[in-house]
Amino acid sequence: MPIDATDTTFEQEVIKRSYEKPVVVDFWAEWCGPCRSLGPVIEKAVEDRDGAVELVKVDTDANPRVSQAFGIQSIPAVKAFKDGKVVEEFVGALPPAQVNRFLDLLVPSEAEALVAEGSEASLRRALELEPNRIDAKVALARLVPREEAVTLLANATGFAAEGLLARLRLEEDPNLAEAFSQIDRGETEQGLDTLIAAIAASSGEQREDLRRAVVGVLDELGVEHPVAREARRKLASALY
Repeated sequence: MPIDATDTTFEQEVIKRSYEKPVVVDFWAEWCGPCRSLGPVIEKAVEDRDGAVELVKVDTDANPRVSQAFGIQSIPAVKAFKDGKVVEEFVGALPPAQVNRFLDLLVPSEAEALVAEGSEASLRRALELEPNRIDAKVALARLVPREEAVTLLANATGFAAEGLLARLRLEEDPNLAEAFSQIDRGETEQGLDTLIAAIAASSGEQREDLRRAVVGVLDELGVEHPVAREARRKLASALY
C-alpha cells in the first residue's frame, strides 16, 4: 500500500527513506481525473516489484509547501528519489508499459540482475525470462562453445553482438585468431592494427566481418578511450 506524505512528514517518508531504497512520489489531487487513472497503474507496478521500491502519494492541495518546493505545476506528476535526490520523473497519466519502463530505470528487473551476475546459469535464466535480451546473448556467447555462440548471435543486432559473431567467423583464420588473442591479453592496439591492416587485403563478407569485429571492440572500449580514438581514424582510412 502507498504511504501518504504531508508537508510535515515528507522529509522522513521520502528523503530519508530514499537512502534505503528508491521512493516514487505520486503528486495528485482529488479533482484530477488523470490522477485517478494513473493511481492504480503505478500502485500495481510498484507492488509487482515486491518491496524493491516504495510508493508515496502527496495530495498537492493539502500540501502546498512540498508541491511548491518541487515545482509541481501540472498533475499527475511523478518523481523518483534516490539518496535524497530526484533521479527520474514524468508528468501525465502514462500507460502501464511506460510506467513499468520508468520503474525499470530505478529497480533492475530479474533478468537485469541475472545478467549482472554473469554466470552461465544466470544468463540462461535471463534469456528464459527475456529471450531478446542482447546483453545476455552476448555475455552467454562468450562462455559457451563456438557452435552454440553462433546460434545465439545469429539474429542479434547491435555493435557488440555483430562484432562478436564476426569474430567467431574470423577466428577460423589462424592469422586473424592471433589478433583476437592479443586483444584478449590486453594488447589491444596491436590486435586492432592487425585486424585493420587485414581490411585492405580482404573483400566481400570477410571485409565486412573485419569491420564489424573492429567496431565491436571499439564499442566495448568506449568513445573516450585513447586507443579507440586512434583506431577509429585508422579504420576510416582503411575503409575509405
